[in-house]
Amino acid sequence: MPPIIQFETKRLLLRQWQLSDYPLFSELNADPVVMAHFPSTLSVSESDAMATRCQSLIAERGWGLWAVEVKTSQQFIGFVGLHIPTATLPFSPCVEIGWRLAAEFWGQGFATEAACHVLQIGFEVLHLSEIVSFTALLNQKSQRVMERIGMRHIQENFEHPSVAIGSPLRAHCLYRLSYHQWKHQQNNLIDRSDN
Repeated sequence: MPPIIQFETKRLLLRQWQLSDYPLFSELNADPVVMAHFPSTLSVSESDAMATRCQSLIAERGWGLWAVEVKTSQQFIGFVGLHIPTATLPFSPCVEIGWRLAAEFWGQGFATEAACHVLQIGFEVLHLSEIVSFTALLNQKSQRVMERIGMRHIQENFEHPSVAIGSPLRAHCLYRLSYHQWKHQQNNLIDRSDN
């Protein structure tokens, strides 16, 4: 089994899942605000199954959709991480970056902060050549996070096969970021900080 990757950002700890996360994750997945751009909220059993799957994949591969904890309060607030989609998508095979945080923690830059570090892990530790992200066209908040972390909208909108035909959530947008694009962005940040 590979070693489990866990890491910190300025304000957050991204770590393996714990049983104590499950009730808070269930509350998050039952919140219609959080789940507004998903086909439905999740039941407790569905949420627990998802958390167990996230935990198992991290144990198996060393990486995945990490549980996110605020360091100062040690409070679980959701997940941010990398995932191999199970649905067959027009751009499969791929590794996606994704996030889902409790609504009370929106607007504080937590998703962006964590996602920037996840990209670094993906490119520098896992040596991925590309990372993608996608969401319903209606989900403007997630698209803004994708843009803030440097991902590029490729104008390749698609119909997500796991969403019911006729649902306004079926139409999805795709963002991509290659290792070379990410590295170029990092070099530009370094150059600007040196000037």
